[in-house]
Amino acid sequence: MKEVIFIVEDSPEGGYIARALDLPIFTEADDRSSLQEHVRDAVRCHFDEGEGPKVIRLHFVQDEIISA
Repeated sequence: MKEVIFIVEDSPEGGYIARALDLPIFTEADDRSSLQEHVRDAVRCHFDEGEGPKVIRLHFVQDEIISA
């Protein structure tokens, strides 16, 4: 596997929620630096040694509400 892509959204409680596309990997964190650490750890736990991706991509999604 070359790459794992995570969709990252703001958590209603504060911080971030990250879920992998096409894989059952999910994690959350209070800030971006912690999120990177938690995502790396979650990916390491999911794959056997040497079988993990070379790249982890974090795709940040942000909702914005505007008046009509």
